[in-house]
Amino acid sequence: MNWVLDNLDLIWALSLDHLRQSLIAIVLGFIVALPIGWVAFRYTSFRGPTLTTVGLLYTIPSLGMFAVLAAAFGIPLLSETNLIVALTIYAVAIMTRSVTDGLASVDLVIREAAVAVGFGSWRRFWTVDFPLAGPVLLAGLRVTASSTISLATVGILIGVENLGYLFTNGSQRRIIAEVLAGVVAVVVIAVVIDLLLVLAGRILLPWNRRRPTRAQRALRAVTV
Repeated sequence: MNWVLDNLDLIWALSLDHLRQSLIAIVLGFIVALPIGWVAFRYTSFRGPTLTTVGLLYTIPSLGMFAVLAAAFGIPLLSETNLIVALTIYAVAIMTRSVTDGLASVDLVIREAAVAVGFGSWRRFWTVDFPLAGPVLLAGLRVTASSTISLATVGILIGVENLGYLFTNGSQRRIIAEVLAGVVAVVVIAVVIDLLLVLAGRILLPWNRRRPTRAQRALRAVTV
C-alpha cells in the first residue's frame, strides 16, 4: 500500500498512456472493421473465407505480430506505432464478425421498405442498416474494448511504456503491490470504458431499451 501511495504520479501517467494507446487502436479497429464486415455481409460467397481469415489474425502471438509488422511494413520494432498497429489488427479480428452479424440482424422487411421509398444503398446503410445494427455493434465494441485494453500491456515487451511496466518492473523487483496496482488500473480502465460505451448506447440507441414485461408493469402498478 505504501508503494502505491508513493507512486501515484507514475501510475497515473502510465494509465493515461495506456488509455491513449488503447483508444486509438479501438477507434481504428472499428473504422477498419466496418467496411470489411459490410463486404462479408453483402457478398455471401465471400463471407465464410473473409470472417475466417480475419478471425485467424487474433491467433497470431503478439511478439510474432510485432516482428511481422516491423519486417513487412518497416515499422520500428520498438515503437508505440508498432503496438498500436498490432492492437488495431487484433481489434479488427474481433469486431469484423460483429459488424457482419449486426447488419444481418436487420429485418429484411425494413430494408426492403427503405428501398421502396427510394433510399439508395449509401443512404440506406447510414440511416437504416447501421442504426438498427447498433445493438450488435455495441456488444462487439464492448468486447473489443476490453480485449484491447488488456492486450495493450504487452507493449512493455517491446519497450512501449504503459501499465505493463508495472507488471514487469514489479515482478523483477518482487514488489507485489506494484503488480497489483497495474492489474487494478487495467481493470478500472476497462470497466470505465465499458460503462461509457453502455451509456453511449443508451443515448444513441434509445430504441434498444427493453420495454417492461407485463409482469413488470403489473408489479410497478401495485407498488405505486
